[in-house]
Amino acid sequence: MAYELPPLPYAPDALEPYFDKLTMEIHHGRHHKAYVDNLNKAIAGNAALEAKSLEALIGDLASVPDAIRGPVRNNGGGHWNHSFFWNILAPNAGGTPTGALADAINSAFGSFAEFQAKFEAAGLGRFGSGWVWLVSHEGKLAIVTTPNQDNPLMGKAISGVEGKVLLGADVWEHAYYLKYQNKRADYLKAFWSLVNWAAVANNL
Repeated sequence: MAYELPPLPYAPDALEPYFDKLTMEIHHGRHHKAYVDNLNKAIAGNAALEAKSLEALIGDLASVPDAIRGPVRNNGGGHWNHSFFWNILAPNAGGTPTGALADAINSAFGSFAEFQAKFEAAGLGRFGSGWVWLVSHEGKLAIVTTPNQDNPLMGKAISGVEGKVLLGADVWEHAYYLKYQNKRADYLKAFWSLVNWAAVANNL
């Protein structure tokens, strides 16, 4: 198997009451696992692809054969996105960023509160399933969204956006429906209580 499902960096109930245990168990153990399994199935037998890091694989989708490019894009993106997502969340987190990250957010958006409002609005505005990201591009921060399991690592030609990913929020319904039903806005507000700003700053 070229890729493996990484363990959650905390217990499934550690993000309560914001993200419930059952959602985390299903989100990680079923949805994320399915992306990993389907990615491995798609590239099975292609030694060149199996040897690549996940970042290298989804960062150069043009090198993936046409017949499997769609499955690699969808499932490789899903694997990377979720692996990233688990690691920018933490129990007893939230609050506000500090240092260079805070300065960059204030410079780009005016204030942390304005950044939160724009990030939430972008997440709400993403029709259907997808992700909302905070990226750094050419020294400036920007909020972007991608459909499905696309991400900025795939490049502008594929995903429509570009930049180094600092923060991301999953706005697929499977991320929140058990607890929040169709209330994506409530889910996005709860997200702030779990953001590990030290990890985001490290990404910067």
